[in-house]
Amino acid sequence: MPTVVHLPAGKSLTVRTAADAFLDSLGNPNTVRSYGIGVGKTAERLGEARPLGAVADEEIGEALELLWGSSAVNTWNARRAAVLSWLAWCRERGHDAPAVPVWTKRLPAPDSETPARSKMAIDRLIARREVHLREKTLYRMLYETAARSEEILGLNVEDLDLAGRRALVKAKGAQAKSRRRGQTRGDFVLETVYWDAGTARLLPRLLKGRTHGPVFVAHRRPGPGKVVGVRDVCPDTGLARLSYGQARALLDEHTALRGPGTGWDLHEYRHSSLTHLGEQGASLLMLMAKSRHRKPENVRRYFKPSPEAIAEITSLLAPGDARR
Repeated sequence: MPTVVHLPAGKSLTVRTAADAFLDSLGNPNTVRSYGIGVGKTAERLGEARPLGAVADEEIGEALELLWGSSAVNTWNARRAAVLSWLAWCRERGHDAPAVPVWTKRLPAPDSETPARSKMAIDRLIARREVHLREKTLYRMLYETAARSEEILGLNVEDLDLAGRRALVKAKGAQAKSRRRGQTRGDFVLETVYWDAGTARLLPRLLKGRTHGPVFVAHRRPGPGKVVGVRDVCPDTGLARLSYGQARALLDEHTALRGPGTGWDLHEYRHSSLTHLGEQGASLLMLMAKSRHRKPENVRRYFKPSPEAIAEITSLLAPGDARR
C-alpha cells in the first residue's frame, strides 16, 4: 500500500517534496522505476529546494530539451509523459504547479527497425543440434503464432488446446472484466493464438505428459530468496517459469556472430511471421487478425517485404511479351 504523504499547501511545496509524493503515490514498482527517471532528473535540473509554484512552464520545457532533446523518440516520449503526469497530479490536488509547454510535443513513433529473418534462417536455427528442445519449441511457436514473446512465455499447460492447435493468452493491454485489485489472469479478456504442424510436433515432446504449470520452465529451481507465484512454478518439478531475460540471452547466444548482444531478438519472430504471410498474399485484414492489432498502421510497421519479394511482384508490371 503506498505511503500517505502530507503535503504543505500552496507555493511552499518544493520541487523535491512534490516529486517524492507523486512517486510514492504510484502502486506499480515498474511504473515507479520508469517515472522515477524522468521526474527525478527533471527535479534535479529545476532545483530541488525551489518552490514548485515558482517554476515557469518554459523552464519545464527547457529541462526536458536539455535532458532528453537528443534522445531516441521513445525515450523522449516516456520522459515527457512522466513529467506531464507528475505536474498534473500536483494541480489536481490544489497545488501551484507549472505545465509542460505546448512546444514540447509528443513525437510520433518511428517505423520499427526490427529486421525480418528469412524462413530458411529460422528453420536452420531450430534444426541445429545444440539448440535445446525448449528453445526449439519456443522459437517455432513464436514464429507460427506471430504472438508477442511475453504472451507465449506466460502460457501454462492448462491454457493449451493441443488438438485445436491454439491457446488463450493475456495480450498486451488486455482489458479487465471487472475493476478490482489483485486480479488474476482469468479476470482479463483473453485472446486466441494459433500454431501449425511445427509447433504441434514439438510441444508434446517438451511437455512429457505435464498437465499444469508453465509451458517453458528454467532448468533450475528458484533461489530461496525469490518470491514466485503459484502459477509460475511447475507443480511436478518445482521449476519456475522461463523469464524473458533468460530466453533473450539464450537466443543471443545461439545467433550472435560479432560478440554478446549482437544476436537476434525474440521480437523478430513476430516481424518475420507477419512479413512472410504478407509476401504470400495475406490481406491486411488477415494480418490484423493474426497479429491482433486494431489499427492498420501498426501492422504496417511489422510488414517488411524482402527485396526479392518486391522484385517478384514488380515483374507483374512488365509488358505481356516480356513474361512469355
